[in-house]
Amino acid sequence: MDAPLECDVSHIRLQDRPLIVCDVDDVVLHFFAPFLAFLDGEGNEFLPRSFRLTGNIVSKASGTALEEKDVHRLIDSFFEAQELWQTPLDLAVDTLGEVSKEADIVFLTAMPPQFWEQRRRLLDRLGLAYPLLASLQPKGPIVRSLHSSRTLPVAFIDDMAHNLHSVSEHVPDCLLINLKPDSIVHRMAPAAPAGIPEANEWSQAAALLRAHIVR
Repeated sequence: MDAPLECDVSHIRLQDRPLIVCDVDDVVLHFFAPFLAFLDGEGNEFLPRSFRLTGNIVSKASGTALEEKDVHRLIDSFFEAQELWQTPLDLAVDTLGEVSKEADIVFLTAMPPQFWEQRRRLLDRLGLAYPLLASLQPKGPIVRSLHSSRTLPVAFIDDMAHNLHSVSEHVPDCLLINLKPDSIVHRMAPAAPAGIPEANEWSQAAALLRAHIVR
């Protein structure tokens, strides 16, 4: 199998100021809560038995766990219809708007790239017209490519430990923020690496960002 193509960031034009790279699902837009509602409409439900979707999404009619290919089909269907389901987290729009006065913002979403246009429309409609990258590749190398050899402050916000760890390996001077909602799946998620500050809401993340980018 051929290696995946590197995520192209050449079209992103950064200004001479700090950079904030931000995840989207369950950081800027609610994902898991609307996805549960979507599953219900499809005749399925999520059983909170472990931090996995495959094996824990079951048919309500039979109680049988869906196969991996069917789980991926449901996720793709949700992303196809995301504009009907996903809404912003409290204070996300206003906080990013304020921070964008002092720093560049780039969205880096772990989503199949074929749904980029749907997400772009949704973000634009919400007033979140920041550059958007959609990739299923590790986030660390992508953030490194974005930040390159710049000496300006850089920050990365995500809800998943493996993404925070990836960025910490590739961009050691990056401020990492573990921002996540209080959902049943996040309660079962692996903990972020030690020393990474957690934020339960955007007001907390805003204080961390301002302390880092305003020097």
